[in-house]
Amino acid sequence: MSGFQFWVDLFKNQWFTTIPYPTTDFSGQTIIVTGANVGLGLEAARHFVRLHATKVILACRSTSKGEDAKRDIEASTQRPDTCEVWPLDLSSYESVKAFAARATRELARIDIVLESAGVATGSFALVEGNESTLTTNVVSTYLLALLLLPKLKSVGQKYNVRPTVTIVTSDTHVQPAFEERKAPQGKIFEALNTEKGANMGERYPLSKLLEILAGREIVRRHPQPYPVVLNLVNPGFCHSSLMREMHLVGLVMKYIFGARSTEQGSRTYVQAVAMGPESHGKYMSNARIEDPSAFVRSEDGAETGRR
Repeated sequence: MSGFQFWVDLFKNQWFTTIPYPTTDFSGQTIIVTGANVGLGLEAARHFVRLHATKVILACRSTSKGEDAKRDIEASTQRPDTCEVWPLDLSSYESVKAFAARATRELARIDIVLESAGVATGSFALVEGNESTLTTNVVSTYLLALLLLPKLKSVGQKYNVRPTVTIVTSDTHVQPAFEERKAPQGKIFEALNTEKGANMGERYPLSKLLEILAGREIVRRHPQPYPVVLNLVNPGFCHSSLMREMHLVGLVMKYIFGARSTEQGSRTYVQAVAMGPESHGKYMSNARIEDPSAFVRSEDGAETGRR
């Protein structure tokens, strides 16, 4: 897709697509939402509570902000004692491992894992040995999913259900040139972790591209029928705390492209987690299954995912 076509499609989808209001019944289900104290994650958690989920785990870096979110959600839905706030810092692998171990140990069941947390920054920094955007948005995101996988599989077998892991990605994955993919075998992350020449302006979109490539490769290795559904969702262009470093540019884009409210954007999350087995390995956008970028679908993209 050309850069111009991306902006044309974005304008069309933002202004002329209506995301349905969620009505799925989540009775009896336990749902984990990362990044649940703010923005789309918060509004998705609110929908789950409104739609009768038995337990919603608000996984947040700041537990104080998580407690604020819990009070807000339970007051607005009139469903007290539905949410629990658990600490999770995706910039720390130890935090991710501790969260997964606790969830495996303490939760009788996990039906849905919605991985909504993410960062967007223009500043280069290494965290856990990788550039911080990659650590949070890619490595820790999939580390959590894979650590929870045994629990999800056992829940599926015990309760005869298909648990779902939904990774929040972005339509901006079409933008990066991703020249680092040409690095020698095993050296892609080494190239991305070099500050000199790092294009931080495209690092967030690149992290979303890597999420999609990784997700598709996992599903290629674990095709249907598989006891856990893994899918990817693009919420579209929304009012979000991720835009806090965009300043004037972000403000202008909000009005030109009709940024969705956080509640409207969160509807795409709820729709994705309820999509079922047909969505395994699929990319969803505008409340439907769509094709990701031509690069993702190419042999070059598949090979990059394998690497």
